[in-house]
Amino acid sequence: MNVLENPVRYIEPTQSAGREFFLRGIEGHFIMLNLLRFRDIADYSQSPELAPESAISGEAAFEKYIEHTLPFLQASGGELLFLGDGGHFLIGPETERWDKVMLVRQTSVERFMAFNSQQDYLAGIGHRTAAIEDARLLPFTQPPSRFG
Repeated sequence: MNVLENPVRYIEPTQSAGREFFLRGIEGHFIMLNLLRFRDIADYSQSPELAPESAISGEAAFEKYIEHTLPFLQASGGELLFLGDGGHFLIGPETERWDKVMLVRQTSVERFMAFNSQQDYLAGIGHRTAAIEDARLLPFTQPPSRFG
């Protein structure tokens, strides 16, 4: 199935996904893999107060989101480990592409939840909403190494 034919888009976690994340019982730090596909033109209809004077790309709106978010992420103990250009999968659906790939490390689920509910952070989240056409977010942990 072509991505353009698929009407399901993922922008925010569902309540059940959030509950499952919390119930995983992750202790200590974890990393989140973000796959991001941007809108051609950012859609600020849900946050008109953040809209620039003239139209910008989804990627430019996401850059505004990152600029806004980094101080809050760092204050929470989080760290942007990687932000790079994506593309098509080498192994995976040939019709699926991601514009950016991001890895974020957070020190704990509790600190992530506190960061994610902070009013000053939330004041700029409209840049992300305006930017993203579709996204995936996969939290993961690193088990103790068995290979060394």
